[in-house]
Amino acid sequence: MPDATTSETQKSGFEAGMPEDIGIIDLMIGLPFTDKSAVYAKAVKGLKDEGSNDLSMPAGYMFTEAPDEIDATEVDPVDITFGEMDKYGIEQGLFGLSDRSIDAAQRHPGRVNFIIEVDPNDIMGAIKIVRDAKAEHDLKAVSVFPAGCMPQVPVNDPKMYALYATAVELDIPVVVNAGIAGPRLPSACQHVELFDPVCYDFPDLKLVMRHGAEPWEELAVKLMLKWPNLYYMTSAFAPKYYPKAIIDYANSRGGDKVMYAGYFPAGLSVERLMTEMPNVPLKDHVWSKFLRENAMRVFGIDPPPPPLLHRPD
Repeated sequence: MPDATTSETQKSGFEAGMPEDIGIIDLMIGLPFTDKSAVYAKAVKGLKDEGSNDLSMPAGYMFTEAPDEIDATEVDPVDITFGEMDKYGIEQGLFGLSDRSIDAAQRHPGRVNFIIEVDPNDIMGAIKIVRDAKAEHDLKAVSVFPAGCMPQVPVNDPKMYALYATAVELDIPVVVNAGIAGPRLPSACQHVELFDPVCYDFPDLKLVMRHGAEPWEELAVKLMLKWPNLYYMTSAFAPKYYPKAIIDYANSRGGDKVMYAGYFPAGLSVERLMTEMPNVPLKDHVWSKFLRENAMRVFGIDPPPPPLLHRPD
């Protein structure tokens, strides 16, 4: 007969903890950087303070243990990332579209899905990039960093509306930074309240908030309760720092709305993400949705094909 402690634990819904061998889908993962300055060249253009020049990344004051760049002539970036994925049970990832990630997709069929970041200031150029990527690479999503665009483009700006309309037509989500920007840039363009009119004007748009939504995470929850197609991914946060309002929401009415996303190699190692993950206080029935099922549904991600059986000659 279970003791009182066990009974209370079971009634609370935290019976088993993080499941093993679930086939995690990481909605923000990539290949190790070989030249960080080139990766962040666009983001640093808008920075004005001298201190940011000394950071290894534009938000380096927040990510003090960001993975180092590598020498691709000595180690294989694809092998590094997929070695980490295999070690921690990450079945698939959402990778930024690049020549290297295309190579990774060819080497690891069914495990690489593509997202592409655009700057809506070039309205027709951004739309063409998205359309071409969808046609050529089965693009799963498009992303925008409003505070990092030059000039900045608010979440509800007319330039964004052209992109939203294209995404609805192509049936792909738009992933948008929400909350205070990590780099030292103005952040009003990413205020969570700006998602409200967008959801009203585009009821069929799948819109995903990334990078925390802080300090307006409670407003983010309120809006997700209100709008059926507004979602949240945990990118750029170590699991021990996931906002409490988001975890509480996932454990109550938001089990279908919150999705796992890491931040390798930009700011967090896969090891840290997966080492801290089992301590996240999610209820038993939420884990599979958070780590896999919601991503498959929202981003249209299919399970990878089974490995080919070896047939002797």
